[in-house]
Amino acid sequence: MSSIIVQGVSKAYKVYKTRFSRLLEWVSPLPDPKHVKKWVLQDINFNVQPGEALGIIGINGAGKSTLLKLITGTVRPTTGNIIVTGKVAALLELGMGFHPDFTGRQNVYMSGQLLGLSNDDIERLMPEIESFAEIGDYIDQPVRVYSSGMQMRLAFSVATAVRPDVLIIDEALSVGDSYFQHKSFDRIRQFRKAGTTLLIVSHDKMAIQSICDKAILINAGKIAIEGNPEAVMDYYNAMLSSKETVNKTIKQEIVKGTTTTTSGTGEVRVESIELLNSKNAISEIVNVGENVTLNVLVNVKKDVNELVLGYMIKDRLGQPVYGTNTHHYNYNLYNLKSGQKLCYSFKFPLNLGEGSYSIAVALHDRDTHIGNNYEWKDFALVFNVINADKKQFVGVAWLPPEVSINER
Repeated sequence: MSSIIVQGVSKAYKVYKTRFSRLLEWVSPLPDPKHVKKWVLQDINFNVQPGEALGIIGINGAGKSTLLKLITGTVRPTTGNIIVTGKVAALLELGMGFHPDFTGRQNVYMSGQLLGLSNDDIERLMPEIESFAEIGDYIDQPVRVYSSGMQMRLAFSVATAVRPDVLIIDEALSVGDSYFQHKSFDRIRQFRKAGTTLLIVSHDKMAIQSICDKAILINAGKIAIEGNPEAVMDYYNAMLSSKETVNKTIKQEIVKGTTTTTSGTGEVRVESIELLNSKNAISEIVNVGENVTLNVLVNVKKDVNELVLGYMIKDRLGQPVYGTNTHHYNYNLYNLKSGQKLCYSFKFPLNLGEGSYSIAVALHDRDTHIGNNYEWKDFALVFNVINADKKQFVGVAWLPPEVSINER
């Protein structure tokens, strides 16, 4: 059984004032430290159970890559314990372990041996590795002539040639083309179904939410939040927007058992949100293709120069289905005064498949919430779509075709 247990892990590096301070510390007979400790990670705790997938997110420099190096054993923790059971395959840095002057084929043998494969195993697996990497004749060229995408293709192909018990992936897949990313994630999903424990670092919201069971957000070397991937990604996005304005807040609330994230300065707030069915009645259950109206009542708390309202419909995994805002329809409002109330109405056919959906709402200026974010509220509304009278189909979109068959 494969698992990862991280208990009270912290990592600090020694920082010396001058290049001679380290030598003075070594030779000095007195316990007189010449360094200060810079803590990269502090008190990290989490468990990844057998067959579970954990996503790790955070801004650059938060400590994500250091954490993966600690888990794989390439770096030792300053305090705490890490227990990893099972055969581990890791893809931490692009082309890590590849020698630039050796050919791709030679590097496959070296990397395979580091993974515990014998030469006979590698020779048996080589056709599959070549086929999956799809780099053609470059397999017999020096790695130094490879593009970053080619290095990633080969590194991933070697690391996953045999299903590992534990698969650890850093941002390496982000350099690949869309085709190979889809191919790689398909293999990862197959591994998950077969019981592989997965640990993945990525800024790709789609990847985290579609593959992972849970996620953690690391900020300034500490775990800021742990939970389901959608809630963590929402919190992460809110945290990013909060960096743009000093007085913004981020908070977690529980609505109908669902974690929702609200952030913003509070200068404009969402007072209510409702979905009306084709009969203009408030409803949480609507039919496929039904004409609906989304009403959002907002309250201006302080004078603002500009106001834009945006909404995003997301499926049950938190992946965006459709989003837009009033800026794109030239409905920006200007010079609003405290105390004003406005009701926004959006009418559209709900061409969605059966399932549960949520709506996130954002109030801001300009074209995105990254500027002045007055309020951003995830899970502002949850509704369900049923198929009451349409022909059977699958998927999140209702795209009924006109079918014709002609003999040729």
